[in-house]
Amino acid sequence: MADLFADFDPPAADADAPGDDAPLADRLRPQRLEDVVGQEHLTGPDGAIGRMVAAGKLSSMILWGPPGTGKTTIARLLADAVGLHFVSISAVFSGVADLKKAFADAREHARIGKRTLLFVDEIHRFNRAQQDGFLPYVENGTVTLVGATTENPSFELNAALLSRAQVLILQRLDRGALEQLLDRAEAVEDRPLPLTREARDALVASADGDGRFLLNQAETLFSVALDDPLDPAGLSAFLQRRVAVYDKDREGHYNLISALHKAMRGSDPQASLYYLARMLTAGEEPLYVLRRITRFASEDIGLADPHALVQCLAAKDAYEFLGSPEGELAIVQACLYCATAPKSNAAYKAAGAAWRSAKETGSLMPPQNILNAPTRLMKEIGYGKGYAYDHDTDDGFSGANYWPEEMSAQTFYTPTGRGFEKRVAERMAWWQELRARQGGEA
Repeated sequence: MADLFADFDPPAADADAPGDDAPLADRLRPQRLEDVVGQEHLTGPDGAIGRMVAAGKLSSMILWGPPGTGKTTIARLLADAVGLHFVSISAVFSGVADLKKAFADAREHARIGKRTLLFVDEIHRFNRAQQDGFLPYVENGTVTLVGATTENPSFELNAALLSRAQVLILQRLDRGALEQLLDRAEAVEDRPLPLTREARDALVASADGDGRFLLNQAETLFSVALDDPLDPAGLSAFLQRRVAVYDKDREGHYNLISALHKAMRGSDPQASLYYLARMLTAGEEPLYVLRRITRFASEDIGLADPHALVQCLAAKDAYEFLGSPEGELAIVQACLYCATAPKSNAAYKAAGAAWRSAKETGSLMPPQNILNAPTRLMKEIGYGKGYAYDHDTDDGFSGANYWPEEMSAQTFYTPTGRGFEKRVAERMAWWQELRARQGGEA
């Protein structure tokens, strides 16, 4: 794991210290919690971890944060700080047998008065039954559980396990923390990175908050002899580009689609385009994004601008006709159209109210005057009798009652005064005035 530290002094040599040929991240491994940077809100004196260490007693916890932010390192240093036996397993590579062995090992150490910190990396990878297996050992104190996850624990971990562990959130490393990593790497290597100032800035930006990735990139740069420092273009050609952290079926997916939806709702075309680009450059299926934008056109724009839905459906046709990447420009156009259109959720609210009313009123018959009468019997019992044909009226509006006799007229749709809905509101007000004149006001 990449290690994040401040005021770094290379540790004194010992039997377990990595050699000069070890990976750079191993040679920079912090020896104390106070060496960890970027997570001072947890490790500082007033942080949750800092207070636990000061008290000399740990509770079980879940460390939730992006890759390369120090979760494994913090767990190992926690065990050292309070004198616990450290055992580490990975949910990716471990199964039931490994868990049983870890618990048996913890019981043996407990017999000689040594408690165990069990670190479980990628704990969300264990299924629900496996997660339940931790409960008795956490409850009876056999282990202090420290789980690490990049996924939202609310979705990925059992409620029973969460109730017995404190969730601590690690932050993605900011620019300052990443710069410190590079400074310490240069100190250990005793030479500067072969980069211009601008290229160094670009390297930090490319890490996307991941300290491990940054150190691996720095190690690659240190491994070659370059005649001149690389500029940003040279750095881009030399190093692999970091792929954005994005799992299509996990929280990153839902966070970005939520951000896109809310940016469009907030009429911010620049932010909307940014989140659209974030999703598409990370490999999201373009038609999935367009489906969400199309939904937005009805949910958040509606009749304030009826052309929004048309734009979205035209974008679908264009994308299917052109494919990627050319067709993605049509999705961009639909996104920008929706972001800059007048907004109304009146149709969305009306649909919800109408659906509730339909469920509550069951199978009430419409009034007989608006029912078709295709047979003589139906005519004889009154179907269609007294129906007012609106086109035969002077205003093209009869003002008739269309509601079931057992039900009073309802108001589901109330147009806003924005965009095209302003004209709709004026039209509806005129019809209501005509009803009043005709004595048929509901």
